[in-house]
Amino acid sequence: MKNTLKLRTFDINDDIADIEIAAEILRNGGIVAIPTETVYGLAADAFSGEAVKKIFEAKGRPQDNPLIVHISDFSQIYSIAREVPESAKKLAEEFWPGPLTIILPKRQEVPDETSGGLDTVAVRMPSHRIANKIIELSCPLAAPSANISGFPSPTSFEHVEADMMGRADAVCDGGDCDVGVESTVITLATEIPMLLRPGGVTLEQLRSVLGEVDVAQAVLNPMGKDEKAESPGMKYKHYSPDAQIQIVRGNLGEFREYVNNSDCDGVLCFEGEEEFFPDKIIVTFGRETDSLSQAQRLFDALRELDEKGAKNVLARSPSTDGVGLAVCNRLYRAAAFRFIDGVKRPVVGLTGPTGAGKGYVSQYLESLGCYVCDTDKIARELTAENSPFLSVLAKHFGEDIVSGGVLDRKLLASRAFATKEKQELLNSLMHPEIIAVATERCREALYKGAVASVIDAPLLFEAKGEEHCDTVISVIAPKEMRLERIMARDGITKEQALSRMSVQHEDSFYTEKSEFTVVNDGKTDVREALSGFVAKYLR
Repeated sequence: MKNTLKLRTFDINDDIADIEIAAEILRNGGIVAIPTETVYGLAADAFSGEAVKKIFEAKGRPQDNPLIVHISDFSQIYSIAREVPESAKKLAEEFWPGPLTIILPKRQEVPDETSGGLDTVAVRMPSHRIANKIIELSCPLAAPSANISGFPSPTSFEHVEADMMGRADAVCDGGDCDVGVESTVITLATEIPMLLRPGGVTLEQLRSVLGEVDVAQAVLNPMGKDEKAESPGMKYKHYSPDAQIQIVRGNLGEFREYVNNSDCDGVLCFEGEEEFFPDKIIVTFGRETDSLSQAQRLFDALRELDEKGAKNVLARSPSTDGVGLAVCNRLYRAAAFRFIDGVKRPVVGLTGPTGAGKGYVSQYLESLGCYVCDTDKIARELTAENSPFLSVLAKHFGEDIVSGGVLDRKLLASRAFATKEKQELLNSLMHPEIIAVATERCREALYKGAVASVIDAPLLFEAKGEEHCDTVISVIAPKEMRLERIMARDGITKEQALSRMSVQHEDSFYTEKSEFTVVNDGKTDVREALSGFVAKYLR
């Protein structure tokens, strides 16, 4: 066990002697726990493989997990990354110093111990004055969170002291961290920038600077079996207390009902909800409508569960909006992606032939408090400029259908509709993707309080989307009315409209597969037609 120094680092002027001690230890190849605005980090000289190894030993951390290099001045980035694109400069200008990490191609001088064996390196400039001063007096520092690997990250000196005394050469007492979750990580080493780990800088903020930014599947899902972590915090289980956590998806009423009928001994909920669980160990993590307060409290709350002796914990699921995406990312990993679906509100399929007037029914359902997901819009998103899905289409229909990130829709159509087999291939590629996105958006809407979610899909049955629905509503109309609507809507001739209608299914195809039918003939009252649906599913 090390004889760990305790260093006071609250004020640069008053505590400069302790700050210089920390810097000297780092220059000499030691490891020091330092405060940052996100969480406490366990730091070592980023250019010393031997020093960085000590971090892994102290944390008990796998060495294939990359670390973040912390700098105090933008000029230092050129000694770390071999390429610094204009997009990195724009991000740095907007968000540095601050809780944003940028992944770039690394220079040879950065050892594999720091980069996790990758040919990229993660870099950030913390906004914490003490962290910046220590870096300025020592060197760029590799610094993961200063906790035992796999456990909740430390956001207070008490946490660091508990985890790192006897393991690090020194620990700096800088008080509580402001942000409470680790930095946002974005990689610029891909064709389209990709968010790998959400944090204090939100996805919306990144897109405001860069335009298109993809989100890695592993942000809200476990990594694939053979997938290599490109960023810290991507491992399957992470940030975990000893208590076993399960996340209940649903609103407060559904959460209360599930918890009070379970044998759990602990509850992780939002402030103001404590009174609903009188016989449980209760820990709160912020306010339901304030994701910043959730981020600041989450890791403290996870540690508190263990301190209070909770063993089996049911947790509220936050919203993914803004910083909430970072909170969900950490909480999901703390729970090892164990979910319970407490939502009892329905997912509804809405379908029918072209020109039947589904939009009219959609508007009525929205007026009742339903969320309506338009699958035609999702299809356009999947085939939009620079969409990752374009590479899937190009693989099957020819690389030349995509040029400069733009899909040649006419060329794709000429190939995809040339034969029945090719058309079926296109559908087999598009339909599962569309339905997967639609169902996820519908679930999220239910968690946020929609009375029901509606998948508006003309090809619902062809895509087997009804398998994800609790019920299906079909909208049909007389053929003469459909013909007039199609001509007016699309500005086409009668012959063109009839040609489109000729490949559509008969009304019976829809009505026989649906629980409810709306005959949109201009005479039927949609409220009357759907009174049975409302009575059964919305009350």
